[in-house]
Amino acid sequence: MVMKQTKQTNILAGAAVIKVLEAWGVDHLYGIPGGSINSIMDALSAERDRIHYIQVRHEEVGAMAAADAKLTGKIGVCFGSAGPGGTHLMNGLYDAREDHVPVLALIGQFGTTGMNMDTFQEMNENPIYADVADYNVTAVNAATLPHVIDEAIRRAYAHQGVAVVQIPVDLPWQQIPAEDWYASANSYQTPLLPEPDVQAVTRLTQTLLAAERPLIYYGIGARKAGKELEQLSKTLKIPLMSTYPAKGIVADRYPAYLGSANRVAQKPANEALAQADVVLFVGNNYPFAEVSKAFKNTRYFLQIDIDPAKLGKRHKTDIAVLADAQKTLAAILAQVSERESTPWWQANLANVKNWRAYLASLEDKQEGPLQAYQVLRAVNKIAEPDAIYSIDVGDINLNANRHLKLTPSNRHITSNLFATMGVGIPGAIAAKLNYPERQVFNLAGDGGASMTMQDLATQVQYHLPVINVVFTNCQYGFIKDEQEDTNQNDFIGVEFNDIDFSKIADGVHMQAFRVNKIEQLPDVFEQAKAIAQYEPVLIHAVITGDRPLPAEKLRLDSAMSSAADIEAFKQRYEAQDLQPLSTYLKQFGLDDLQHQIGQGGF
Repeated sequence: MVMKQTKQTNILAGAAVIKVLEAWGVDHLYGIPGGSINSIMDALSAERDRIHYIQVRHEEVGAMAAADAKLTGKIGVCFGSAGPGGTHLMNGLYDAREDHVPVLALIGQFGTTGMNMDTFQEMNENPIYADVADYNVTAVNAATLPHVIDEAIRRAYAHQGVAVVQIPVDLPWQQIPAEDWYASANSYQTPLLPEPDVQAVTRLTQTLLAAERPLIYYGIGARKAGKELEQLSKTLKIPLMSTYPAKGIVADRYPAYLGSANRVAQKPANEALAQADVVLFVGNNYPFAEVSKAFKNTRYFLQIDIDPAKLGKRHKTDIAVLADAQKTLAAILAQVSERESTPWWQANLANVKNWRAYLASLEDKQEGPLQAYQVLRAVNKIAEPDAIYSIDVGDINLNANRHLKLTPSNRHITSNLFATMGVGIPGAIAAKLNYPERQVFNLAGDGGASMTMQDLATQVQYHLPVINVVFTNCQYGFIKDEQEDTNQNDFIGVEFNDIDFSKIADGVHMQAFRVNKIEQLPDVFEQAKAIAQYEPVLIHAVITGDRPLPAEKLRLDSAMSSAADIEAFKQRYEAQDLQPLSTYLKQFGLDDLQHQIGQGGF
């Protein structure tokens, strides 16, 4: 009997790679082509109807934008050619690593016939990415290339980090058996979150109830627990504070939200943290904890986290609960009933009210030089309820932290832990690609914007209607403030010449405005909002170089500062009516412990 042979069907290895990406739900990726990655470009061209290639003007922008996983949870994908194309990705890859988001980087490599021959742009690339990546391999065979890509994606999700695959350019052009590739995307499952231990929750709850000066201090690990956080705060009369990245999980307008601590901070949070006797640390990895000795005055430190590696990491923990934040907070709420108001609660509410009145006095100014505060008020005026903000690094972080009015309906992203300048523009590109129907802002200082301004052209090229606001004061303000505090010189390397970003925008065919007066803001921002219904727009705001009030170096309390120092502080920061927390502690019958936490860091 003669067996009938079935004809073998082949597929290009590059096409199989792109189909693996599609199976995992990747619908766009970022990069710049080059000789060593052009075989992947062929595959992208063949699949152009299913996956969209976004041409950026610098690979770093592509890698930063690939961290759109910060917004969606889906893996971001970027690529660069061999040598400089790949190394340009590094800043964005480190940003993804530090913020624990899944990103896949495809790196071009000279063809296999020229590898290890010191050919053009050919080098051993694995060591370059060894530190940044959880998965870092060079493909060596066309038939196994799709499997390597699939493995890289699974590893990136599993470790919430970076995966890097170097691809010799000849491999994707080779035919492989079509039946030899597959994607494991259909098997992927989000790990089940651990249930809270009932006895640990009970002990933790009793400790909270016995506290005189408790605080709940949450991070982005509590992003799904905003309602529970607010309810627990109201029920037990415990003030809330957050890390800066967790801003917006509970609405900024909540009367007992103190803000964040340290330098990118709000005054009430720094003051309360120094006086708290019990801290409940929820989904939090506050990176200045040890160096600032933030919890040196805390009697009991309680922690909730889903990651066992985080428990006890930032401070000696008295009671630790390995579980999902939302489930654990709900379990605590089930054990308590509403308490009467306490002096600690009342003092903090009064302190927050006084602080917000100070912020409003800056925002509402109608005369004098234009400051960042009035510009951010104008942003708030035109912002839609579900607006997304991509925020660059520097004083814009500090000012946006204090003056943007966020709710849980908003999203905001920045470079949280790596703090790399230039992330505003790529983050806005990613936000608009993923959420085309939502209003998107890029808020950047002139230092950060000048690092990635070429990719304003990308917004225009792909018709991404972002509202770009560039705050210009011709300085790296955040770094200048550090030099004021720590250096002996008269500032070096922190001031620079003006760039007219409205002309830069005009040069890439983007409508733009340049403002330098408070009275210009309402009309300009309304025009920008209308333009951004259809196309990107830029507002170049020329502001003063005023230092924002240093919440980590307050000079307001007569028990700690001289009358002359207090008056000089209030004059400089326009803070005549601003009061220290000690005023309200005394008002409600509590002692001022006169504790302070250090600035920490640099």
